[in-house]
Amino acid sequence: MPMTSAPALDGRSTRWEAHRTARREELVQAALRAITRHGPGVGVDEIAAEAGTSKTALYRHFADKEQLYLAVAERVSRRILADLVTAAAAQEHPRAALRALVSTYLRLVADDPDVYWFVTHRPPGSGGAGSSGGGSGGSADPLAGLSSAVSAELAAEITRRLTAAGIDASAAPAWAHGLVGMIRAATDHWMRQRAADPSGCATADELASQLTALAWGGLSRAPLSHDESHDHEERP
Repeated sequence: MPMTSAPALDGRSTRWEAHRTARREELVQAALRAITRHGPGVGVDEIAAEAGTSKTALYRHFADKEQLYLAVAERVSRRILADLVTAAAAQEHPRAALRALVSTYLRLVADDPDVYWFVTHRPPGSGGAGSSGGGSGGSADPLAGLSSAVSAELAAEITRRLTAAGIDASAAPAWAHGLVGMIRAATDHWMRQRAADPSGCATADELASQLTALAWGGLSRAPLSHDESHDHEERP
């Protein structure tokens, strides 16, 4: 029986797909600029104007406002994750790595608060859980993917260090998710305080130190196998 060759790829189709991908990235970048310029309540018309195109043309690349919103959230998440991993990897001591992770996250959030609010609080009309609109749906938590990715990186690092010390690391994923959840919740509270009364709010550096001390106080004791009721001194 003669062999049938696979159909050749259409070069025009491949080029068009590459063009669409590049154009979508340009539109996401324009959306980020528009958020910084107009605030987290930015509208699609303002994003289209920033991109130098029309709303109709914008919707050729994104089916609805929900898709555009999720693309922006995904782009922000990728940037944050890359910076967090780089910052933590540059530190040798686990406490220093934890502080680097916390302080980097706070710095990224504080440097562009409008983008933070846009991503963490779905803009009106963008669909999402509980929406009655015709959007494309999506997670109620736009940063769920980021939290999971950071937790996985942190769990891997905790596991590596505990395993090297001959300590059971089975609880590492739970610790990592707990730490990331705490940092996110504290950051959200801090950002609200910062917006309401900047002068009475801790600085990003102060909060990073506070959260690191709180988290490390638990992590430094968690691997102990003997009586945990004793008041152990914090490990260096």
